[in-house]
Amino acid sequence: MPDTPHPTRPRWKFLGVLLAALLVAALAARWWLGPQVAAETLQRRDLVQSVVASGRVETAHRVEVGAQITATVMRVPVAEGQVVKAGDVLIELESTEQRAIAQQAQIALAQAQTRLRQLREVQVPVAEQSLRQAQASLDNASAMWRRQQALFGQGFIGEAALDDSRKAFELADAQRQSAQKQLDTLRDGGGEHEFTAAAVVQARAGADAARARAAYTVIRAPVAGTLIGRNVEPGDVVQSGKVLMTLSPDGPTQLVAEIDERNLRLLALGQAALASADAYPQTRFAARLVYINPGINAQTGAVQVKLDVAAPPLALTQDMTVSVDIEVAQRHGALLLPVSALSDSAGPDSADGSVLRIEAGRAVRRPVRLGLRSGGWAEVLEGLSEGDRVVAAPTGVEPGSRVRAVAPAALP
Repeated sequence: MPDTPHPTRPRWKFLGVLLAALLVAALAARWWLGPQVAAETLQRRDLVQSVVASGRVETAHRVEVGAQITATVMRVPVAEGQVVKAGDVLIELESTEQRAIAQQAQIALAQAQTRLRQLREVQVPVAEQSLRQAQASLDNASAMWRRQQALFGQGFIGEAALDDSRKAFELADAQRQSAQKQLDTLRDGGGEHEFTAAAVVQARAGADAARARAAYTVIRAPVAGTLIGRNVEPGDVVQSGKVLMTLSPDGPTQLVAEIDERNLRLLALGQAALASADAYPQTRFAARLVYINPGINAQTGAVQVKLDVAAPPLALTQDMTVSVDIEVAQRHGALLLPVSALSDSAGPDSADGSVLRIEAGRAVRRPVRLGLRSGGWAEVLEGLSEGDRVVAAPTGVEPGSRVRAVAPAALP
């Protein structure tokens, strides 16, 4: 008996053909409409352009502390990281020899002062008395000489007696002159007095120098600050000129950063910045640009800048690494375009570029003029309007091709 056609087979055939037709139609429609591409809609927002740099914390200057004499370290009463006040003892050196030298110099000064006092209180009065005696002897010899001359004229004495009287007068006069010169040299301004006074000055200078050298055995903090370096221990023999400790004085905290020379044109004194220590990235603090080095490092192509920190966080310490964002410009209500939407021909600092704007389902290349750039966004000055949609990543998309715009998050 011949087979009879099953009544459901034509239905399944029809359904298969229909599904195939629908699939072909869907593929054709997808081909006609083009591939899905991520699209960004231009909007107006505030834009802040900043220059990002890495730097370190430092005070305005550092004080290097060292010894001024060669000696053995006896005691180091401070530790690295300790806060000290001006005058606090940092290092004590062995001082026996220096104290002995200072004592000897003080004794030498006392002896010189005694000699000067003896000259004034003893030698000068004695010389004055000798001068008075010599003057009296001269007066007597002069009177005798005049009498002898009178007697000789009257013929009462001979020439020998007159000659003896003259010699006695001349001797008394010489003795008087000698006593006067002796007194003159002992008085203020005289040679002996000046020599003795100079010896006192010299001895006093020696005593001062010896006391100063003795004081060098105790090294004190010249200013208040934080001890950030210590290179000495008890028992070390230290020499003049060797740095033993480094002190960071109390004062304004500064950040020192290196900026790429390409950004030099954007910098200006007084610009505000936000910074954070790499150790505490969540803690951001304000800073202000106060110095731009006029020279550029030839090896690195960077320029050094300094920023003042008015209110540094407590955790901020010397030589910490910091990240700095210097605000160099800002725009309110700027029309923003993702930098990723620019064609590869637009350089990182170029004022001109192009994008693929989606027009009636096609990606159309449009030139744009750009302004500020920051954080992956660029300011559009000309070429686009608010609400325009552009291909977010134009790589691989041919200008003029059909595309289906979707939000970036909608792509699989």
